[in-house]
Formats: sequence, structure tokens, C-alpha cells
Amino acid sequence: MSDINKETATVRWGILGCGNVTEKKSGPAYQKTAGFEIAAVMRRDGEKAKDYATRHGIKKYYTDADALINDPEIDAIYIATPPDTHKLYGLKVAEAGKICCIEKPLTPNYEDSNTIYEAFRDKDLPLFVAYYRRTLPRFSQIKDWLDTNSIGKVRHINWHLSKPASEQDLSEDYNWRTDSKVATAGYFDDLASHGLDLFTYLLGDIKEVSGISLNQQGLYSAKDATTACWLHEKGITGSGSWNFGCFTREDKVTIYGSKGKIEFSVFDEQSIALSNEDGKSELFIEHPENVQFNHVQAIK
Repeated sequence: MSDINKETATVRWGILGCGNVTEKKSGPAYQKTAGFEIAAVMRRDGEKAKDYATRHGIKKYYTDADALINDPEIDAIYIATPPDTHKLYGLKVAEAGKICCIEKPLTPNYEDSNTIYEAFRDKDLPLFVAYYRRTLPRFSQIKDWLDTNSIGKVRHINWHLSKPASEQDLSEDYNWRTDSKVATAGYFDDLASHGLDLFTYLLGDIKEVSGISLNQQGLYSAKDATTACWLHEKGITGSGSWNFGCFTREDKVTIYGSKGKIEFSVFDEQSIALSNEDGKSELFIEHPENVQFNHVQAIK
């Protein structure tokens, strides 16, 4: 295990898998956080790893994951690879005795996710997952409305997310997000996990779930349609539908209460709306330039 510099209290991060998500969403957030430094990155393609390091002012780059994980000058690892490798690399980071943040979803299934959790728990190491929507100001406002009983007792939450098949989907070009060996439920794994995590943050843990998933289009191996209903521990019911072969894109969440409702989008840049006996009010709250900034600040 590396020793974090006690004089500067700087945590030296290594990014494992410096792809598109790290360019603007997450990578710069680590560089902008006081007490954090990106000291090295890794990508299998050496030229791309070097290019990323050069453009972002990072001193070292690797093409081998083990070399990055075991670098004594690295204190923490941010795993930004596809989800089918999260367990492999997560357990290696735990074995190396280092702090870790893993991109969502933690893994494609509960058993592997729990294995990672237990590995870090047993070594008393900090483990984070990049469910950054919990920390965005837009959703903090929604939590404030709920905490101040602006819609009374919460009764039900519903989410519908749909979009047409993309050009990449129709072309049948390879996309790991729709490869069942990487992400069993396809875009559901990639997108719906964000919203469902947000709902547990807003309304508490879920204790019962039932649902249906299937592949309606036959464009790729992963599932492309899911419906579900669930029950939060607080007695709040939930329902959702996610379909990635519809005519139009829709992203609408409604939280129903005994004295009002809240409407918002998980992904789209839209206002959040509160309706109750005082009328309807709408707020538009911008996300930070680097959307994981608040999440990384919370990690610190």
C-alpha cells in the first residue's frame, strides 16, 4: 500500500481506462479537486494513453493495468473500463491496498458487486461508485423538496425512459454497451442504473422488485426493453419502463405525494417542477462543466 503524502495530504490517483468518459465528465474533476492529483493513466493502446497524458498534463502513462495498480507512487485508482472488467480490476486494487472509485454500474450483477464490496470492507478501504447524480445541485433541490414535505407523504415514483435505435445500433457495428457479455441488459445497465441509484438516495432502499426484460429489436445481443415495479422500505411504490427502440426520446420522472408532485428528467437538460396547493413552480439548475465534479468533491 502506498503512503499518501502527509505534508501535502495529496491523494495521487491513477485512471485505469482513460476513454471518452474521462475526457470531460470525470478526469478534469479529479484535477480540479484540492488534495487530489492524477499522477498516471493506463490504456491498452500506448499511443492513445500517451496522447491523453500529454493533453491533460499527466506525468506517467501505462499500457498494463497491473503496472498502474501496483505503482507505489499511486494511492488510489479510478476504474473507468467497461463493466465486465470491474470485478477483475476492483479485486486487484483491493489486494494492492488502495482507495478505489469504480464507474457505474459496479458490475453487471449483484454477486460480483457484493464480492467487490466485501473485499474492500474486509481491508477497511474506501470504495466509491461513480453515481454522481446524487451530488448534482439539480437533484439536491429535489431532495430538499422531499425533506421539507413540499408534496406531503410520498406515495409513488414512476420513470419512463425511451429512445430510438441509434445509427450505431442499426449498423450492427460493435458497441460494448449492447454486448450481452459485457452489459447483459444493454443500455439499461448503462443508463437506468443512474436513475435507480438516484431514487434510492431520494426515497430510501428498495426491498422488493419484479420485472420483465427482453430483446424486441434483434439488433444486438443485450436486452433492449425492460419494465419493472418495486417497493421502497418506506412503503413507497415505484414503476418504470425503459425501451431503446421507440419512435421518440422521452425521459420523465414523476414523484407523487399526498399533497403534490415533482417532475424531472434524469438525463435531459430540463427544468425541475414542483406542483402543490401553492401552484406550480419550475427551476432550471445547470450542471457543473465537469458533471462528476461534485461527486469527486464528495469523495475528497
